[in-house]
Amino acid sequence: MNKKKNFKPNKSKPSSKGCKIKEITSKDKGAKLSINGEITRVMQTSGPTLFQIFDGTGSFILKGFDGKGTRAFPAVNEGDVARAVVEIREFNGALEGEIINLAKMSHHDSVEFKKEVNEILRKNSAPKNTEFMIKSPILDKLKDRMIEAATDIRKAILENRPIIVRHHNDADGYASGLALERAIVPLIQNHHGPGKATWEYYTRSPCSAPFYEIDDSIRDSSRSLSDAAKFSNKMPLVIISDNGSSQEDLFAIQQGKIHGIDFIVIDHHFFEEDVISKEVLVHINPFLVGENGAEFSAGMLCAELARFINEEASIEPIPAMSGMADRIKNPEAIEAYLKIAAKKDYTKEMLHDMANVIDFVSAKLKFMEAREYIDVLFGEPMEKQKALINLMAPYIKSLDKKGLAIAKSFAKQEKIGDKTLQTIIIDEAFPGFGFFPKPGRAVGLLHDDFQKTGVDALITAGIMNTAITLRATDAANFSVHQLIELLHKKLPNAFVEGGGHKNAGSITFIPAMKDEVVKVLKEFIKSR
Repeated sequence: MNKKKNFKPNKSKPSSKGCKIKEITSKDKGAKLSINGEITRVMQTSGPTLFQIFDGTGSFILKGFDGKGTRAFPAVNEGDVARAVVEIREFNGALEGEIINLAKMSHHDSVEFKKEVNEILRKNSAPKNTEFMIKSPILDKLKDRMIEAATDIRKAILENRPIIVRHHNDADGYASGLALERAIVPLIQNHHGPGKATWEYYTRSPCSAPFYEIDDSIRDSSRSLSDAAKFSNKMPLVIISDNGSSQEDLFAIQQGKIHGIDFIVIDHHFFEEDVISKEVLVHINPFLVGENGAEFSAGMLCAELARFINEEASIEPIPAMSGMADRIKNPEAIEAYLKIAAKKDYTKEMLHDMANVIDFVSAKLKFMEAREYIDVLFGEPMEKQKALINLMAPYIKSLDKKGLAIAKSFAKQEKIGDKTLQTIIIDEAFPGFGFFPKPGRAVGLLHDDFQKTGVDALITAGIMNTAITLRATDAANFSVHQLIELLHKKLPNAFVEGGGHKNAGSITFIPAMKDEVVKVLKEFIKSR
């Protein structure tokens, strides 16, 4: 056994409770210390066995040797809470502990130790900054949730837990994901040091649907289970942004929870019933506090949360860009965020172009992570970002112009009472796969353009074989959510799903019921 006799602990470091890992410095080289902690990883080398121990203040490598390639202290495994007696040494410029003795704590002591560690972690994870970038009663109502989410995210970093950010595949989705990334990654780097460790503990990917679907959940679960088996990683904290609040997200979240994944949701889309809050650590959505999600984009919410996570996060242009991209109806907030962006030399025009380029690139990248390319789009470095936007923005405007011309050629308008319904059959008008602008963007361009004719009460519908994308003006007295309720009632066999905001959203249905769905849409408009 790896046990040295006649050990006398350093009197300056009491052995009853053990010294804290954060207190160990180069001055302790040669000292014999006791350390209590959870064994988070065991790595067998061709020589010694390496144990990673964590006590809530930090992680430390312990080295045990019982013969070349022989497992030292086989009774101590990952997940055990142990007491270690070590001699502090330095190897390759880093401090480590050569094990003199290592033994598991009793069940009672282990439980008490984990409680103590959890208290330490939550205390150390509390955000230092809890002031918003702008003044808003909506943000004030969400403040407690923001603090709780920031605490959970910072705690995950301290306890070496991987973090996965999942976001919608559009400009607002990318804005929300990048705002979080700009806050989280520097903290991971500070905790683990620069290098491969960062990407071992952090990933970000766009969702393959406008919600966190079961495909995404299974991929996240399988990859995390594999990492746990290969590298002893903990199961991750998954943060879903610009998605996550609807019934469609529930099944995928529940699937991940079975495997030990925890979730945080930051969204601004409407939901009929809150089925998500009870399933996740924190759920942030303006609708949860009696406010309208059309007044704050996900990028705006995540930028504010990012400042709580890391007050030095570089996110100045993100909230204004995302709010403009998602057509947020909150001019005071947008103006305030534009002033913040201006401090970093971002003009309103540049932010508008930036949003268009992100939408275009997201359509081409589809569901690739493309971390480095996205970094450029968000200003790392800003000189390259400007060059890319200046090159691509005019090209994208020409594509939008072409897309609008096509849409106008095939659009039809009809009066329904005092309202105008404008329709376009997407599958007949546009080439299909890979064409830009995407259907939702094309419908938005068409909708905005027709309002120039003086029509106030306008609903525009982009009709596909299995879906309809909808836009409406305030004067149209429309509601995507109430339309879905009516379709559920009148056409249960259409299996309608969907969501979005009051005046902008989409619905899906089975192909055979398309004509019936359009008929109910017209009835709904007439009844308003």
